[in-house]
Amino acid sequence: MDLESLTTTSGEWLRGSGPESAIVISSRIRLARNLAQFPFLTRADDGVRSEIETLLRSKIENLDSQCNLGYLDVGTLNDLDRQFLVERQLISRELAESHGSRGVGISEEENVSLMINEEDHLRMQVLRSGFALDDCWREINLIDDAIESEVTYAFSERWGYLTACPTNVGTGIRVSVMLHLPALVLTKEIQKVFQALQKISLAVRGLYGEGSQAMGDFYQISNQVTLGKSEEQVIAAIQDVVPNIIDYERRMRNELIKQNRQGLHDQVSRAYGILRNAQTISSEETMHLLSSVRMGIDLELIDGLDMSTINELFIQTQPAHLQKIQHEPLESAERNAVRASYLRRRLSAADAERN
Repeated sequence: MDLESLTTTSGEWLRGSGPESAIVISSRIRLARNLAQFPFLTRADDGVRSEIETLLRSKIENLDSQCNLGYLDVGTLNDLDRQFLVERQLISRELAESHGSRGVGISEEENVSLMINEEDHLRMQVLRSGFALDDCWREINLIDDAIESEVTYAFSERWGYLTACPTNVGTGIRVSVMLHLPALVLTKEIQKVFQALQKISLAVRGLYGEGSQAMGDFYQISNQVTLGKSEEQVIAAIQDVVPNIIDYERRMRNELIKQNRQGLHDQVSRAYGILRNAQTISSEETMHLLSSVRMGIDLELIDGLDMSTINELFIQTQPAHLQKIQHEPLESAERNAVRASYLRRRLSAADAERN
């Protein structure tokens, strides 16, 4: 797989083509698995890690005909390339910051990612644009079955799939939906959502999952319980909750329009103007302004600008992406200038296309 080519493309999950994609950026299902004949990674030396990587890599490469996977040896990548993959949601921070033999199989559409030697021996994830958990489950279940037909997973009749962290024992499933909730933030209703989710044991995280801050009004909602429920029950719990949050966000967007359409239009237009003309801009400010523009597109306050363009800019203006696009390492101040230049170029090109 050629990392350089990824700087000019975007994954399927960023294209804004899935159900409810004006509010739901993406759906993701992740499965954690370990091989029965090896110790957990916390007790594995570099030699054992290498054995695990070699074995699982061969199984992943056998999936190529059904998933069209490319493989990357993460252990040989430099820090910038690993951060690039994290920003792209193709590997976790844990895999990037780990040590020893480790790798990842990535599909051409960037919606399948199979990580070897992260926290567990194998972490599989499937991403889809919009609210599409059923599609995610069908695909990851097929991949899991295909690999399980070739290896023996660590499994207990009593406890289910055994994992390095006790919170993943059972199904080993993590179901998450990435939501864009700017209206709930603007109206200060977001805390009510957090409190309601906490009561039903659902976690709220930022753009890059556990330990990350919410940026650009993006919130990742996921299950916390993996033991004592089937995969279908865990998925159904998320599917029951998310439509209520979508409806709440939609009502708040309509309320903002009803109360002060001119003021909201002005806020969105100013955000777009800054993005189109700034000479230097931080990552944090970019995320905030892109969030306003993204909501403005949905509310038809901005004409002719594709949602997919804004989705891509959330990722492509991150530090590692800018340095990959620029083909050189950049200090913070240099990145701010390059980011502004990149935004001007991309948004001007989008304007030219619609005119």
